[in-house]
Amino acid sequence: MSAQSPLSGRVAVITGASAGIGQAIATDLASKGAGIILNARRVERIDELAQRLTDQYGCIGCTPRAICVPGDAADDQVIDAMLYSASDHFETPADLIVANAGRGLDGSVMTSDMTQWESMIRTNFLGVAKLIRKAGEGLLKLQAGRDWKEHPADLVILGSTVGRHISPFSSMYGSTKFAVNSLAEAARRELGPSGIRVSLIEPAIVKSEFQEMAGYDPESFAKVMDKFAPVLVPEDIARTIGFIVTQPAGVHVCDVIVRPTRQDYP
Repeated sequence: MSAQSPLSGRVAVITGASAGIGQAIATDLASKGAGIILNARRVERIDELAQRLTDQYGCIGCTPRAICVPGDAADDQVIDAMLYSASDHFETPADLIVANAGRGLDGSVMTSDMTQWESMIRTNFLGVAKLIRKAGEGLLKLQAGRDWKEHPADLVILGSTVGRHISPFSSMYGSTKFAVNSLAEAARRELGPSGIRVSLIEPAIVKSEFQEMAGYDPESFAKVMDKFAPVLVPEDIARTIGFIVTQPAGVHVCDVIVRPTRQDYP
């Protein structure tokens, strides 16, 4: 990997990296020179990804390009381990944090499975809030000790278009993304003056495992995707994030909505 790579010297933590958008983000950031900390519950998936990224993009010194911290992204000990692993393995703190882990849920407040609510809120909202808190504390210390104008620091948070334009067909999921929208903007106002960029990415329909895991009816959702085709793929979101985090330190892309061209709503 060339020393001139745009993210050379930076370390990224990516939650929910075992598939879909998270996996695509990890691949894109590794291709740009970053060291990668992978997090997800599915250990085998991230182990395979870590090996693939190291094989493809090489080691950083004597350290593999990517390492794994498996577990629940909303668990305090797992979050601490992700952040500590950067210094332990790459000898530099993580300065590019991607809060990607999340889950969907089919249905509205009236029709969705109530037994799934607490689990979804824990992952989609509390997990993101904890990561912002813990990563933000570390980034504040990091930026205080260096010239932030020469060293970007990024918190990237995955929202959703239904966190800005609510859909009655997924209003419980959408409500967690409305909350994430608020967290991101508040964190931007609080951390930005210290040289820390907080960027919210709000994708519309992205073809991945997400729909199946959320319990959407395959036949009905296939009709929706056909209506808006071609829909987004995870690499579209990863490419957008790659653009954001490679901007000069004084350039902050705060909010990005990404839709398929033909998707009119939400």
